[in-house]
Formats: sequence, C-alpha cells, structure tokens
Amino acid sequence: MPVPADSGAESIVSRAALRGHPLHPMLIHFPVAALIGLVATDVAWLVSGDPFWARAGLWLAGVGAGGGWIASLLGVADLLLVERIREKITAWCHAVIAVMMLSLASLNWAMRYREGAEQLAGWELYLSLLTAGTIGLAAYLGGRLVYEHAVGVELGHRAAIEDSTGL
Repeated sequence: MPVPADSGAESIVSRAALRGHPLHPMLIHFPVAALIGLVATDVAWLVSGDPFWARAGLWLAGVGAGGGWIASLLGVADLLLVERIREKITAWCHAVIAVMMLSLASLNWAMRYREGAEQLAGWELYLSLLTAGTIGLAAYLGGRLVYEHAVGVELGHRAAIEDSTGL
C-alpha cells in the first residue's frame, strides 16, 4: 500500500464528515457511475434506435449531473473550510476539473431535456465521452489527494489495521 508523501505530518481531516467519514468520497460514486453508464446508453441508442435507451440516458444524465453537484458542494466545503486542503495545488486542480466535468454533464442533461430524450443526434455521445474523460482526470487527482496527501484518511487507524492483519 502506498505511503502518503506527507506521512510525516498528520492526516488531513474532512470537515464535511459523518462520524469521521468524509461525505464527498461517499457520495461521488453514484453520479460517476451514472455518467459512465451514460456512455453505454448513448451507444445503445445510436446502434439500436430503441427509445428506451434515450429515456435511460436522460435519467442517467440527470442523476449524474444533479448528484455530482450535491457531492461537489461537500468537496467545496472541505476545500474552503480546511486550510491544509486549500494549500494543496492538487485540490484546486481537482476542483477546477470537477467543475468543468459537472458543467459538461449539466449541459448534456439540459440539451436532452430541452430537445426531448428521443431527439438525440450524436452530439450527446461526444459530450458523454468528454465528461467520462474529465471524470477520469478528476478521479486521478482525487486519488492523489487521498493516497499522497492523506486527505480524509486517519493514518493512525490504518497503521493499527495493518499491524493487526499483518498487511
């Protein structure tokens, strides 16, 4: 298991947490899954023309964009409330990329909603792929925050677990 780069210092505790568990990483998985699944529904719609896939894409786009904004509010809370997070360039890059990704996802949902789910013309797949790419970059940066900077990780608990399991 990689050791955080700044492991000599204490871990960085999330302020947006429930019983010590950071909320942002708990909630972000659902919108990410929806937005990645959106790529598959767009391909299915373009290949089959079945209206089910267009409606499913509309819902996945909405869940992904809406859920992403909710999760991002908790990430912004940590960014603004925890000085040691604000000091990390990786945190700011993660935030900027995430806002870009959520803007693309919101545009994707809004265009589907306005035009009608079954009026897709191919641009939606492009937006979905672009969104998926930015998700990958934001996820990489988020992983660096956790594994290299110990954001939201209690290092003392990890050491106790490793000692008790021999890992």
